[in-house]
Amino acid sequence: MFKVEQFKIEHLPELLKPSVFSQLQRFSERLREQNLSESFGGLTPEVHRQTVTTFVASDYVADQLERNPALIMELAAEDLGREYPADYMAQRLTDLVLDCDNEAELAMVLRRFRSREMVRIIWRDVNGLASYQQTVAELSAMADACIGITLTKLYQLLEPRWGVPYYPETNEIMPLVVLGMGKLGAQELNLSSDVDLMFAYQSAGETRGGSKAMDHSAYFTRLGQKLIKLLDENTKDGFVFRVDMRLRPHGNSGALALSFQAMERYYEEHGREWERYAMIKARAIGADKGDGDRLLTALRPFVFRRYIDFGVVEALRGLKKLINQEVLRRGNEDNIKIGAGGIRDIEFIAQVFQLIRGGQDHELQVRNLLQAMEVIKNLQLLPANIVDELCANYIFLRNLEHRLQALQDRQTQTLPGDEISRWRLVNGLGFADWKTLYETIANCRNQVRVHFDNLIAPPEADNDESEQDLIVGLWLEAETTDEEARQELIKLGFADAGNCWQHLQALRASRAVEVMQAVPRERLDRLMPMIIRACSQQKPADESLIRVLDLVDSVLRRSAYIALLNENPKALERLAMLFAASSWVAESITRHPILLDELLNEATLFSPPDLATLKSELQQLILRIPEDDLEQQMEALRHFQNSHVLRVAASELAGTLPLMRVSDYLTWLAETVLQAVFDIAWRQLTSKYGVPSKEDGSLCNPDFLIVGYGKLGGIELSYSSDLDLVFIHDGAANGSTKGQASIENGVFFARLGQRIIHILTSKMASGSLYETDMRLRPSGNSGLLVSSLKSFAEYQQEKAWNWEHQALIRARVVAGDADLKQRFEAVRAAILSRSRDQAQLQQDVIEMRTKMLGYLSTYKESQLNEERLTEDHEFDIKHDPGGLVDIEFLAQYWVLNFSHDYPRLAKWTDNMRVLDEVSAAKLLPEDAVLILQQAYLSYRSELHTLALQNKKGKVSADRFVTERRNVRKVWHESMGD
Repeated sequence: MFKVEQFKIEHLPELLKPSVFSQLQRFSERLREQNLSESFGGLTPEVHRQTVTTFVASDYVADQLERNPALIMELAAEDLGREYPADYMAQRLTDLVLDCDNEAELAMVLRRFRSREMVRIIWRDVNGLASYQQTVAELSAMADACIGITLTKLYQLLEPRWGVPYYPETNEIMPLVVLGMGKLGAQELNLSSDVDLMFAYQSAGETRGGSKAMDHSAYFTRLGQKLIKLLDENTKDGFVFRVDMRLRPHGNSGALALSFQAMERYYEEHGREWERYAMIKARAIGADKGDGDRLLTALRPFVFRRYIDFGVVEALRGLKKLINQEVLRRGNEDNIKIGAGGIRDIEFIAQVFQLIRGGQDHELQVRNLLQAMEVIKNLQLLPANIVDELCANYIFLRNLEHRLQALQDRQTQTLPGDEISRWRLVNGLGFADWKTLYETIANCRNQVRVHFDNLIAPPEADNDESEQDLIVGLWLEAETTDEEARQELIKLGFADAGNCWQHLQALRASRAVEVMQAVPRERLDRLMPMIIRACSQQKPADESLIRVLDLVDSVLRRSAYIALLNENPKALERLAMLFAASSWVAESITRHPILLDELLNEATLFSPPDLATLKSELQQLILRIPEDDLEQQMEALRHFQNSHVLRVAASELAGTLPLMRVSDYLTWLAETVLQAVFDIAWRQLTSKYGVPSKEDGSLCNPDFLIVGYGKLGGIELSYSSDLDLVFIHDGAANGSTKGQASIENGVFFARLGQRIIHILTSKMASGSLYETDMRLRPSGNSGLLVSSLKSFAEYQQEKAWNWEHQALIRARVVAGDADLKQRFEAVRAAILSRSRDQAQLQQDVIEMRTKMLGYLSTYKESQLNEERLTEDHEFDIKHDPGGLVDIEFLAQYWVLNFSHDYPRLAKWTDNMRVLDEVSAAKLLPEDAVLILQQAYLSYRSELHTLALQNKKGKVSADRFVTERRNVRKVWHESMGD
């Protein structure tokens, strides 16, 4: 027979021994009374040791086992040492309620089920047999089972009297949708959690099959009331879960159950920020035939805005302020949940990122906090070390919370004041003494508080109060005279102060500002002085201010962007700098304000990624979008392209990216986008028609190329460059696709080309990707959109003009099949390196250049041979004599004339490396090549500068005079004209 003396308690602190011994003694007596002492004694010494540990940690378990000592034998047989399978709770409870004939029996079964499983879960938790994640998952699974199976049983019990509801269009029973909120929704319940619930149903109607018909609203309300009573009522067997319905629309004053239509209307018309916060974790519970998920999908736009939403920070800051005030009022500073640096602060940190970015980064739309933090780390929204620290602190605080609640199955998060309870925590958590434990808790909360404040604390106010008052007055004080305002703006550094004041007045007096609601207007009034200050520190300040005011005017109805700038003063400074430096950047961001998000991270803004990183980023982005959602894929591609072009421009303006690298990055970006566009188009077409076949009967894989010509081929793209493209395939001429809707190969590849162009050029909310030019394909606009490699080679060998071979020099595969790429390059090399008649080639090149001058140059034909360049014209950097095209034509002439003898000339597609080969082959003196290269770089640098200012490629005639004369000198010497 097992006796109480056999329990080992010598290791316990002296303060705990009397109370623990008393509990163990009562338990031993109950074992003896029920003739279970021998059975308990037969359990392993490890179970005996765990019994002591559990009794120290939980009065609740001690009480339950004193009432029902046989339970420990039942649990020890198999359940204490194992983690339940995912659906075990539901299966077990289903069997238990099978024979329940009324609600009273159901209530008793539920409570006994809950007591048994709580003893098991607490036992495993306090003895280190389950991790934090396992504990909260099983608690949540238990709640899911109790709610879902109770609801199913209620349908059966209530049917004779009230009937059951049906979908209006079918004879299927309509379920009550139960949304689990908070920790239940996130499947992270604690040991004494309430369950936050909301009830909804698909549509109106009447029940059928009972003694009394009832409209759906009344039926689902009564059904919900009975569910709450069965879970929440405290009987002699205890309760199942405390139920909280306050999160439902209109709170306690609202209907208990609402139709989907009413739910959607409520959140559309009345939903508040804290309700968005609550809905992040909403999850459908029970067998609802998918209705719950459909409702949550419909409500998702309310929770996760499509744009970057910094307005939520302000709302969460206000919510946290109210919580802090309540903590202070109640003296709850030792509350590890809502006190400073507690569990709630970590939840706020995660949910700030979810609400701000969840509409764009869909992987943030998860309920579980640790999963959300992992996504935050992967997206690099917070440094990895901070995320890891917050997750470790969260698990520590949640385990501490469990120890507090295990004591008496009481919902508490407040550290105890009595010595015995403190020692029980110390013992359960493995610390030496209370002082050490308390210091660990304090350090943990201090770390959390620092990260919380860095994220959610209000931006620091400016220290220069007098200047700040002056700036605020410029925006808010309507009595300010024009002269006073002008003088104040001059003091701040604005040159044309009168013009700046007119723009400020026009914005303030605009209809859009006048009709703003209180919260957005308050945000605007806070932001405007910050804008004036930030712009005043730029050169030129006037352009910066006027351009930023245009942006503000464009986003007045989307105040989340105003909130973004309010919350990120450094981003506003970067915005003012970029707007001062470039009208092109200003117009781009004003047209696509979603790009404001790029200003938040200085490291990425001024350091665009390399080709491998670009490809990886875009691949991950596309993988997050359903394959059949072409519109979303196209929008994602456009945002990706816009944001990375902005990064390149910002880097160039900041001087962190030299000219040649600018074009490299812009070209890499285009290649990355083109490959993604091709992959999407190929996947869509092949899923519909099947894969085209090759001459040998095998399937194309994919045997398709996108060839870039011009600036794309020459790795010289600028900010608004078109893409000169040619499409080539290697499918069988008379073959067809292998699929249910088979079509001829030629038709398939034509449609593939059309789909690629459609994805690239379609105008959407975020603009188009690239404008395309297909005129360089064989036979130009009259030729096929997509050519086979064989027909392309034949055309180039037999029909192409020399100017088409000039274009081929800059042809380069930018997307598609690697094997076919090698064969294309072999065709290109063979065409370019064949022997040509030099005189005829010179004549053809000169004629083409003359024709271009006639169409595009500012010079008349009579001026072409003049040695002196007149000074009464603008200089068109690209097209005029001595300009960029002269250098390009010279390089192309040398490639076509000399590649037969010097094959390396045909290797490159960019002019700089072609000129390097010209020098290496000694076709031109080294100093002459250097003159051409320096002129070429100077021209391109100026064109980039002009593009960033939205200006055409023309400068005054007194610019680049030396470069132009040098280029024309080389032209005459080389071309003999």
